[in-house]
Amino acid sequence: MIRQIHGVIPVVHTPFLENGELDYESLVRELEWACSLEIDGLCTGMVSELLRLNDIERQTLHQWIGDFDRGDRAFVASVGAESTEQAVKYAQMARQAGADAVMAIPPTKKQLDAQGLMHYYTQILELGGLPLIVQDASGYVGNEIPLEVSTDLFGRFGAEKLMFKPEANPMGPRLSLLRDATGGEAKIFEGSGGISLMDSFHRGITGTIPGMEFLSQVLKVWQALQKNEIGKAYEYYLPLCALVSLQLQAGLDGFLAIEKYMMKRQGLFTTDLRRDPIQWEMDQETQQELERLLLLIDL
Repeated sequence: MIRQIHGVIPVVHTPFLENGELDYESLVRELEWACSLEIDGLCTGMVSELLRLNDIERQTLHQWIGDFDRGDRAFVASVGAESTEQAVKYAQMARQAGADAVMAIPPTKKQLDAQGLMHYYTQILELGGLPLIVQDASGYVGNEIPLEVSTDLFGRFGAEKLMFKPEANPMGPRLSLLRDATGGEAKIFEGSGGISLMDSFHRGITGTIPGMEFLSQVLKVWQALQKNEIGKAYEYYLPLCALVSLQLQAGLDGFLAIEKYMMKRQGLFTTDLRRDPIQWEMDQETQQELERLLLLIDL
């Protein structure tokens, strides 16, 4: 088992065939391409469309990723669910599939109180048997996790078993609050598609969990930051911000639409199909702006 989860861990996008079934060959192309870059792991998450997959599809996706030869790169499987029992089941399935850690948002349909959240995450940790990234994705989906819940969990399980991906607004200040409340010991990941990467890095993150669509550019920013080349990092970061701003205008659907477009544009996916319900489609003028911005990052 890989003990340390850190660095750039992109979220795997789920490809579909024209008939709506999972597309194994496109997934392999995506994984091979990602692992040809200097990434530190692979992950599934909200932009894997997990909330729109059935149980068998989710298990299949995680098994395919677990079976893929990713070398020494970590695999983090997202296991958030509407019930504690289901989340635990997903965590156990992820472990069987070869995941090194799991990540979980709280239930989305009912907002749990502090006691309910403690029980939910404790069960995932104790019964799932893998380290856990607590994901607060309330900036675009799900419910917020109070700071005291995160600190109580960290006090109980520590840095070896518990990590965080805070995406509640305002992200920067909340990240700092979590950092300070855990004495700077918690491993915290940025997860805003890269638009908060510079600010988050200066607040002491362990890594970033972006999508695949602009992965090469995210890596350029991260690698420049690792070398303390701040000016160069900003040169890479500013066009990335402009690109991600196009996605942010439509929340999760905005990210999915542009991500799938990019996967097909790069020849990795056969289709750019997304699962219904779809509330936003990229219009022609947004696509034209996207293409203009891609010229700035050699894509």
